[in-house]
Amino acid sequence: MLDAAKTADVQAETLLEVNNIEVIYNHVILVLKGVSLNVPRGGITALLGGNGAGKTTTLKAISNLLHSERGEVTKGSIKHRGEAVHELDPAELVRRGVIQVMEGRHCFEHLTVEENLLTGFYTRSEGKGEMMADLEKVYTYFPRLRERRKSQAGYTSGGEQQMVAIGRALMSKPETILLDEPSMGLAPQLVEEIFGIVKDLNEQEGVSFLLAEQNTNVALRFAHYGYILESGRVVMDGPAAELRENPDVKEFYLGMSDDGRKSFRDVRSYRRRKRWLS
Repeated sequence: MLDAAKTADVQAETLLEVNNIEVIYNHVILVLKGVSLNVPRGGITALLGGNGAGKTTTLKAISNLLHSERGEVTKGSIKHRGEAVHELDPAELVRRGVIQVMEGRHCFEHLTVEENLLTGFYTRSEGKGEMMADLEKVYTYFPRLRERRKSQAGYTSGGEQQMVAIGRALMSKPETILLDEPSMGLAPQLVEEIFGIVKDLNEQEGVSFLLAEQNTNVALRFAHYGYILESGRVVMDGPAAELRENPDVKEFYLGMSDDGRKSFRDVRSYRRRKRWLS
């Protein structure tokens, strides 16, 4: 669990600033409605909410991957280190140190684990020595990948593929990783392992994370700050420790109340009763 001093420290310098953006798909469907958030240097920022809340769209707006899905940012601004970036080519953003790990663990299934990792070095200009040193660093954080390095990625487990996706991102030497639903489809033990590695990368390598996640309970244990999205709007934000103790968050997103854990049916009923949107 992260202490208040660490949370305060990582709020000092903003790397990514999303200011009041709206996103429309197919020139008609309004998906994000005035979303604003900051990603500080050295922090883990959680973007929380249910399926369809707009988490993935927010990440793709930042990484400029919306156009492939007929989406566009129609209002607001996205800045990296104070410079507008929402019209940059996605590859240029990667070169600037911002990279997205997509939902669904997108690996090159026909390549080996190691070949997948090496593709992450493609945008860099350093020599083979630097590449091998960074590959060794990835294997240090993901020892299981060292064991499976010659295996075809398509035949590895879901947890191993998630490790490959994060490891490949590390090979690009990122400053900020946009990590989309890392817990999806994984057993609880693997989820803890993945989040533990995210924490280590943040603390030891200084990588900042914007983490989109439905598993609110786990995300708020590892994040420093959180934003909760509902129907394309930010409805609540604050330090992760405060969100964990907020009665609304505990009852709706964590399934807890002062009377103990609530059933899914109770939570759904609560959702109909309680809305944070004005």
